Amino acid sequence: MRAAVAAALLAAFAAHAQDKPAASPPPSWQQGKPPALSESTLHPFAIELTGKAAKDLPVDKLKVPAGFKVEVWAEGMPGARTMALGDKGTVFVGTRQLKDVYAVRDSGGKREAKVLLKGLDAPNGLVFNKGTLFVAERGRITRYDNIEANLDNPPQAKVLVDNLDPNNQPGHFWKFLALGPDGKLYFNIGAPGNIVMPTYMEASIMRVDMKGTLETVALGVRNSVGMDFHPKTKELWFTNHARDWLSDELPNDTLHRVSRKGMHFGYPFCHQGDTPDPQFGKQRSCKEFDAPTLKLGAHIAPIGMRFYSGKMFPAEYQNNIFIAMRGSWNRTVKQGYNVMRVVLDENGKVAKYEPFLTGFLVNEKADPPMWGRPNDVMVMRDGSLLVSDDQNGILFRISTAK
Repeated sequence: MRAAVAAALLAAFAAHAQDKPAASPPPSWQQGKPPALSESTLHPFAIELTGKAAKDLPVDKLKVPAGFKVEVWAEGMPGARTMALGDKGTVFVGTRQLKDVYAVRDSGGKREAKVLLKGLDAPNGLVFNKGTLFVAERGRITRYDNIEANLDNPPQAKVLVDNLDPNNQPGHFWKFLALGPDGKLYFNIGAPGNIVMPTYMEASIMRVDMKGTLETVALGVRNSVGMDFHPKTKELWFTNHARDWLSDELPNDTLHRVSRKGMHFGYPFCHQGDTPDPQFGKQRSCKEFDAPTLKLGAHIAPIGMRFYSGKMFPAEYQNNIFIAMRGSWNRTVKQGYNVMRVVLDENGKVAKYEPFLTGFLVNEKADPPMWGRPNDVMVMRDGSLLVSDDQNGILFRISTAK
């Protein structure tokens, strides 16, 4: 009798479970959201997946300092993010939300953008070196040799290193790619969530040589999708996104300098160099970790950064840092959506931090608050500065006014 009752109860439970399937886990951007903010309506903003024409946008609202001008350079590249410049002048453009890499060719002042590579897995990071295009996807870095001679029929990818995302993490899986003065490729492996304990390879900056050998460069880096090397000191500098759901004003996103081996920048124990995490930082001290060079602003989303090494801009811009701020979502009053200029003194200390390109932010309390989102910056051979906008799939050019 008891066995029959037990069997009936199990059958009823199974039927009930089938009627109500297990709830799906929340999206990764909600991870770490405290109960006190359970009713918050803050959320990330989606890009225009098919892009948007410049003629339909308030491009005339963009502002640069006196003596400069900004204009549309190329369009028609949905999700346009990281850029790389080929030896023959081709501008390669990666994507994160899409699966494409674009090539932009300038022929007689007319730019043509085309899809170069298709079907990739978040091909965000790009480097061009000695005729080869390197592409950083979610879990691997590949190379396409002699690419500029084969833009209409690109070669098959050769894998340099694989298995960079063995857990198929839901968090910060996209990668930035930079070529170091040592000839190695530097890239980020982001934290797998907003505020979690990373594995030994996550929340880091890594490098790989041309044989595929990996090394750790720095730890405690939640999510860096912008890095470059100082033209004089050859030191690595990078931007970093701090955690969400702490407060409107904390923590700051940050700019860092790698000055020695073995540096740890705090994540997940300490944020912005002086703010212990309420969960992971209880038994730790921020003094254990390396502080940032500059606090950039809360939830401002610094993405691509480059040292200015061109000759077009005035002399005082030489070796300045330009940072593309994609803009905040995890903040009641939004900020960012611009390109910032960082001026360093002779000792590498920050002497000035100011806006350089503004006008994308329309209403700091609206949803969405902007019409465009700067994502990467790149110095062209003539000294002008390209700025990618992944919201609309447009590249803007900043030059000196004549």
